[in-house]
Amino acid sequence: MRNHIVIATLALVFAVPAAAQSGGTFTLSSKEVSAGKQIPLPQVFGGMGCTGSNVSPSVSWHGAPAGTKSFALTVYDPDAPTGSGWWHWVVYNIPASATSLAAGAGDPAKKLLPAGAVQGNTDFGAPGYGGPCPPAGDKPHHYIFTLYALKTDKLDIPASATAAYVGFNVHGNMLGKATFTALYGR
Repeated sequence: MRNHIVIATLALVFAVPAAAQSGGTFTLSSKEVSAGKQIPLPQVFGGMGCTGSNVSPSVSWHGAPAGTKSFALTVYDPDAPTGSGWWHWVVYNIPASATSLAAGAGDPAKKLLPAGAVQGNTDFGAPGYGGPCPPAGDKPHHYIFTLYALKTDKLDIPASATAAYVGFNVHGNMLGKATFTALYGR
């Protein structure tokens, strides 16, 4: 039992410094999407019965942990009736010098991501942002926006990789993360 307490204490000691080294709190925000609020129609998917414009929201961050060499961003709906949730947006190899992504950056054709950043496959079957579109009548779903600070400048991931594969590599290289959750129901 004593060994478990020592291990748990060491885990806390080594987990806390990443945020503390940045000189502040690692935070993520969006001009269009607010934590705890309904996602606006422009960011909602356009299809499958939904009538949004499918424009990815802008996101910005500050307070990344010391030693951050790149970032990865995910948007995930744990409430999707799939048994495994739904990945709405996956972006990785975002340079450490970046502090934001512009609205619309989730459209690969617009080429608005910073140089070197890659959009991974989502559960829509292709790279790029896919907005919320839960089944009509479901309780509002939670959309978790997470930015990961990574200890590597590049994740070497095949273009055909699933969001889960990207997530595995992100978690293996994570220094810290910033997150907020928004809602959408119809």
